[in-house]
Amino acid sequence: MSLAIFDLDNTLLSIDSDHAWGEFLLEQGAVDANAYREANERFMADYAAGTLDINAFLAVALKPLADNTPEQLAAWHQQFMAGKVEPHILPKAEELIARHRAQGDTLLIITATNRFITAPIAERLGIDNLIAVEPEVKNGHYTGKVSGTPSFREGKITRLNQWLETQNDTLDDAWFYSDSHNDIALLEQVDNPVAVDPDDTLRQTAIDRDWRIMTLRR
Repeated sequence: MSLAIFDLDNTLLSIDSDHAWGEFLLEQGAVDANAYREANERFMADYAAGTLDINAFLAVALKPLADNTPEQLAAWHQQFMAGKVEPHILPKAEELIARHRAQGDTLLIITATNRFITAPIAERLGIDNLIAVEPEVKNGHYTGKVSGTPSFREGKITRLNQWLETQNDTLDDAWFYSDSHNDIALLEQVDNPVAVDPDDTLRQTAIDRDWRIMTLRR
């Protein structure tokens, strides 16, 4: 039995759930349309370019959680799951998850998207273990701030190592599936790195290092 680690956005899903949530909020009229749309697109471009300022991004991304009640957020998330996430869960991703589950592997999603967005998605995929950005909560309400280290780039390694300590587990013979060059540092940590429908930078890195390349889209 091994640890099978999955990136979420554009890996198990055919979308970026963080970006899709921003689009959903715009559709609900929950945020200032012009300013939020511009920020959402800019941060998406920065992520693709490998220049994302994670703290600047999270200051914008987590604000709607603080500005709305838990009840409103929960209702919105139900709509978001049905309309924006479910159509983009890749059947081949579910087959991949099922294969690892059948082998008795421990399944883990690690993502730079926050737990509010991703916990229901992980539950839908039947994956109990999730490392995500942790929005700070006080007195039952989100504060708009981050708790702990954001699970982004090298922060994914930090958070994974913390999780491994709590599980008394190791990365021996572990797998990691990701689409993004932002995850190269973590891909380097595992025995079985897999580039899934990778961006150009990760594809070239995978070719240079003889990492497996696969698609879950066709």
